[in-house]
Amino acid sequence: MTASRLSLFAFFLALATTLTSCDAIGSIFKAGAYTGIIAVFIVVALLFFIVNKMRGPRS
Repeated sequence: MTASRLSLFAFFLALATTLTSCDAIGSIFKAGAYTGIIAVFIVVALLFFIVNKMRGPRS
């Protein structure tokens, strides 16, 4: 019973995340193409920063 509740929670969490991100992307591109490009650049830079921090220091 607990596993099915966890699966249901994960499904609704994924659904909520997907719906809000689609709405956010729609509003970003309504603001203009340059705003969308800047937003994508910021997200990619943030992901790059997080991945580098997870790797640890380089030798």
